[in-house]
Amino acid sequence: MGFVAVAQAQLYDPSAFDKKYDGLLKHPGVQIESAEAINQMYNYKFYDADKEFRWLQLRYPKHPMPYFLMGLSEWWKIVPNTDVTDYDDKCLAYMDTTINLAEKLYDNSDNKLEPAFFLAAAYAFKGRLYSERKKWTKATFAGKNALKYFDKCKGNADFSPELLFGDGMYNYYAQWIPENYPLLKPILMFFPKGNKVNGIKELEKTANSAFYTRVEARYFLVQIYSMENQYDKAYQMSKYMNEQYPDNPFFERYYARSAFVIGHLPEAERISKDILEKVGRTQSGYEGVSGRTAAYILAYINHLFYKNIPEAKKYYQQSIDFAKQTNSTNAGYYWSSVLGLAKIATEEKNYDLAQTYFKEVMDKAERKSNQYKEAKKALDDAKKSRREERRKRRD
Repeated sequence: MGFVAVAQAQLYDPSAFDKKYDGLLKHPGVQIESAEAINQMYNYKFYDADKEFRWLQLRYPKHPMPYFLMGLSEWWKIVPNTDVTDYDDKCLAYMDTTINLAEKLYDNSDNKLEPAFFLAAAYAFKGRLYSERKKWTKATFAGKNALKYFDKCKGNADFSPELLFGDGMYNYYAQWIPENYPLLKPILMFFPKGNKVNGIKELEKTANSAFYTRVEARYFLVQIYSMENQYDKAYQMSKYMNEQYPDNPFFERYYARSAFVIGHLPEAERISKDILEKVGRTQSGYEGVSGRTAAYILAYINHLFYKNIPEAKKYYQQSIDFAKQTNSTNAGYYWSSVLGLAKIATEEKNYDLAQTYFKEVMDKAERKSNQYKEAKKALDDAKKSRREERRKRRD
């Protein structure tokens, strides 16, 4: 028993660790310990990941990293549908603990970069969550703190590639936000200007060289490539990430979307069916948001390529049902699915039903959207046709 106790003491001695190492970010042994847990988390095996994170918490109780990873795990439970609030409290609590421990480390350590990284990251995730909940005051406070610590990390990627993640995020979104949300320009005028091109390059470098922020960088790059109409890159990245984490609903959804957009229809069809099967068996993370995307892709393919109208109707209706289930009738998949049913009703000469669908699109869609314009034109054309028919009958 004495030998076991001695062996355990040698294996686990946090005080010795604190004396020997400045931090955990660059330590290869810690990366080996945490790698499997991180992979489990991103593949939505949260129970298995949590066990490993708690071991890290036991092993390094004074370090913010285990708590940050547990908070990150709660965030990824939110990712598939950011309207879900079930995980908010735990995510925020873990980030608060991360901040408390990182502040102590910052005050007592010669190496300020590592605790600054965790402070910046924890505040950034709090800001993301508060902004999703439209708690703008709290989001602004968290964002300012995140920027303060990101600034301390800035230009130190030679210490750890993790630190480049903040540079990339800031550079891209500091330019993107005022371009897309002009009302926020007065607030952002007090901050340094961003550069989207540089931001993308920095995130790409992070995605290739970092350990803890590698997947987070790829998560943002998939979305950025889509926003920048770089769909080939979005396709390549999301396909690769789906191969790495086949049960991650976010990456699988983007894989289906990007394959569909660039015309890889058999691939998009296969992935979409896989998504719907996972939604059907309520697999972790797979719910209505992924369902409405997959159902619309299958409806479109069956309608316009296979000319399989019964299947197209079924999938359009599924996409509509998923949109209602997730309170997203103000989004493109809902408008396009209703528009698809309207076109089918027109093809089947069921004009009254088609008119009902077209009016629904006009009622829900944004006036500048293609769906609204198409529905309006169809209704205007229908009215014109009826007027011409009445005139012919009179003549």
